[in-house]
Amino acid sequence: MGASSTTFSVHAACIRGVEAFSVTVEVSASGSIPGLSIVGMADAAVLEARSRIRCALRSGGFDVPRSALTVSLAPGDIRKTGSGLDLPIALAILALSGQIPLKGLDDCLFVGELGLDGSVSGCKGEIAYQVLARDQGLSFVGGSSQASVSLSGVRTGCIEHLENMRLGVEAALRPLSEGHVKPARRRPILDFGDVVGQEVAKRGIAVAATGGLGLLMVGSPGSGKSMLARRITGILPPIDEREQQEALCIHSVVGEPIEGILEGERPFRSPHHSISTPGLVGGGRPVRPGEISLAHGGVLYLDELAEFSNQTLQTLRQPLEDGSVRIVRVDGSYVFPARFQLVAASNPCPCGYLGDREIACKCSDASIERYRAKLGGPLADRIDLILHISRPDPELIVQGGEGQTTADLKEQVERGRDFCAWRTRVQSIDDEDGGDEPSLDSAVSQYQLDESGRTRLIDISHRNNLTARGIVRLCRIARTIADMAESERVGAIHVLEGAQLQGRRGNDCV
Repeated sequence: MGASSTTFSVHAACIRGVEAFSVTVEVSASGSIPGLSIVGMADAAVLEARSRIRCALRSGGFDVPRSALTVSLAPGDIRKTGSGLDLPIALAILALSGQIPLKGLDDCLFVGELGLDGSVSGCKGEIAYQVLARDQGLSFVGGSSQASVSLSGVRTGCIEHLENMRLGVEAALRPLSEGHVKPARRRPILDFGDVVGQEVAKRGIAVAATGGLGLLMVGSPGSGKSMLARRITGILPPIDEREQQEALCIHSVVGEPIEGILEGERPFRSPHHSISTPGLVGGGRPVRPGEISLAHGGVLYLDELAEFSNQTLQTLRQPLEDGSVRIVRVDGSYVFPARFQLVAASNPCPCGYLGDREIACKCSDASIERYRAKLGGPLADRIDLILHISRPDPELIVQGGEGQTTADLKEQVERGRDFCAWRTRVQSIDDEDGGDEPSLDSAVSQYQLDESGRTRLIDISHRNNLTARGIVRLCRIARTIADMAESERVGAIHVLEGAQLQGRRGNDCV
């Protein structure tokens, strides 16, 4: 940036979607009627900065220049939103009027909201701002906030009060780690050992976690579906570095806690069935990510799946296939990451007791058919496993019991994923060395079924009238089960267990 006798500019940024883009804040002074005007497609929050800046300058002991000040926000063809431009505008005015030293201003990216008393507060999206500062080779300077976190590889600091700038930016900066940091409110540690009488369901969940498979749990109220779902993230491997940074940006922009993600935990999101389509996939004005993006790198749990509107569920099909959601607006398109594992739960019928051993179902045949049709609707092709969850024996619950714990299931998942990674590397080496040509049966070739597995697959396909997509889905499940058993070939026993976990499709899925 730079300065002349009548202009000065500093580095700033705004949020667009889940990313920060660079904004140049340039201030010019002229000798006409005193005032402060802002140009460059600023929204209402940015325009309100004029009043906040005047009060903050006076509270900090500075003079408000008695000249016509024009603030230009470049690029001028992109809308600027939020209150994070308060601090850079104020600093540009102070630098232009010679009230603060210029040294170091050109090396920093400034983002912060000013209080009327001159205090500087942090803004949503600090992680995205820090990523931008790192890419541009700048230091990130924000406001004081209990939720501020310093991203690795970025030079960061904060300014607590505007008056601290009298001696220059280097003297005013404080490390983000200093100050009174509010303790993180962590989710309680949940263990599968607390869920008794659901060992078959735990096995299915371990298979789903190993293969990243879509899962639907069907059972009567009180059978433990939500208890099982909320423990799934505990058996997944720690989030990788790329997904972690993307998840941090998303949660930071929305203002959600990020402490768990910083420690390697995967997100778990459980939206209510009354959620709107923009709330689930993203949207609004300004455009913000939805629940599926907040679940990026983790688990999206849809409880009472049949109660969600068909239109809302329909919007999940494209993100599940592409791992991202694209939202188009008049001002351009927004792309949000959305790679998540889908876990859903539902009652078998409107009253919830169809097939229950103790309570009779009160639903009519027509209402049951309508309910089943919703479960077999838009997401049926994206759900790999269907687990039928029965209510455990009350005596077992009262007496307590020992079953598989989170540690046990996590060990199975890690073993299966490690074996899958090894097998994939060996298979790719064999392909490069000119291995066998793939057979006409691409599913058998890709998933490495042996003769017994192939025979059993054909038999099950004929008996259940499986389509090509259903056959491939069954192969994926069987391949995952074989990886958990550290078997290079998929045999009949793996296909049989996969068919049991796959459940029946369409209107018979419950």
